[in-house]
Amino acid sequence: MRLIVYNPETLNYEERQLTGWKAVLHFSLMALGAVLVVGAFCWLWFVKLGNDLPKTAILKKHNDAWQARLEVIRHKLDVYESGLSGIEARNNEVYRSIFALDEIVDTTAVDSSATPLQALDQRVYSFQRRIDTQMSALGEVALVAREAGNMVSCIPAVPPILPKKGTYHLSSPFGTRVDPVYGGLARHTGQDFASKVGNPVYATGDGVVEKVDFKFSGYGNEVVINHGFGYQTRYAHLNTVDVGVGQPLKRGDKIGEVGKSGKATGPHLHYEVLYRNTPLNPMSFMDMDMPVDEYRAMIVKRRMENAGTRPTAATIGERQKRQGTNGRQ
Repeated sequence: MRLIVYNPETLNYEERQLTGWKAVLHFSLMALGAVLVVGAFCWLWFVKLGNDLPKTAILKKHNDAWQARLEVIRHKLDVYESGLSGIEARNNEVYRSIFALDEIVDTTAVDSSATPLQALDQRVYSFQRRIDTQMSALGEVALVAREAGNMVSCIPAVPPILPKKGTYHLSSPFGTRVDPVYGGLARHTGQDFASKVGNPVYATGDGVVEKVDFKFSGYGNEVVINHGFGYQTRYAHLNTVDVGVGQPLKRGDKIGEVGKSGKATGPHLHYEVLYRNTPLNPMSFMDMDMPVDEYRAMIVKRRMENAGTRPTAATIGERQKRQGTNGRQ
């Protein structure tokens, strides 16, 4: 092995020949020194100064690019979620409320321990499920909307008895009153029509008989009609009941007669209007000044339809004359 060294005596660089173990030792020292220098540089560059390895730097660059894409996707999902939430709110608060349909409640649970990518996947799945739910819900609203013409005839809109002056008296109104039996203030959930026993009671809207009950206390003989669209009506303290559970009714069908069954101090009809099981003031749903002839015509029409015949103007007029002679329907 040749080695160029400086000779201080001659002040010249001289070539020397190293052989044997000296050459091996010299080469080993040079290699070790090179390794130490490279190692020191790497320690200083990557550890002390905190620089990344080339492969790590490339991976970080790719990761930053993906994070930027994910952030764009998150932003778009935020925009879509805001729009979807608006649709859900309008569906629940407007469309479903109009037709008395139950609200759609989102019960999706988000896993708080999920990774960012898993959380994103969960959001996408949640959106897909919510969109499917809203499509189904809006389809239900569309179906009900097509039948909305029936809503007019279903909502209770006439008095439950013939509104002929002198045949009834509006006694206990809707609201707080003194209990006539037990005393003390109590909430009265309907409107009472004081009348004589046997005065006919009629359905105030189209519907289906949901309940018929016979008791010696409380409401006594009671009929509840489900009109759909969230509405129900209750007719209590009846003397007789002419309908059965499950029976379809039309406005003007007779359901019973005024009585004093149950907790009643005198003959009267207790009439309630409920919307989504909440009692409302029945007087807001009827006009007690409704012409008696118009009310009687409705009754005659229903009787004729139930009998399988079609009422004519002459038939209705003759019927009204007989009713006027008899004094009541």
